[in-house]
Amino acid sequence: MKLADLSAESRQRISAVRFDWIVEKHEGPWSWGSWLDPMEPEFLTLDGYEVLLPVEQDHHPNITPLRVIPSADGQTLTIFLTDTTYESEMFAGYLAVCEKVPGEDWYLALVYHEWFVLDHLAAQIRRASP
Repeated sequence: MKLADLSAESRQRISAVRFDWIVEKHEGPWSWGSWLDPMEPEFLTLDGYEVLLPVEQDHHPNITPLRVIPSADGQTLTIFLTDTTYESEMFAGYLAVCEKVPGEDWYLALVYHEWFVLDHLAAQIRRASP
């Protein structure tokens, strides 16, 4: 799926949405409208889901999904990912919460935060056990 394939109405709907973004101590909310044109984001397919994240398209080769967790009703995705465009994997973690856009088959990020990449809970507990 490509952003350019969306109707003008769909792009206007995206532009009206705000999202929470905490990256490098810069806090939102940010407007998707101010992000769409200058940054040229593009859809990513993560575990079979089409997702629009506030990342530039040239980051896509450096993005690795770690966990993509759909809600029981399929309307929300929680995504843990790494983007190693600028950092090592340890410091390149992000958490995204995305909602399915009404009437569409894709998801839009409403939350995009930095996240320190941590092992699963079981691995942390095993390391801490005597």
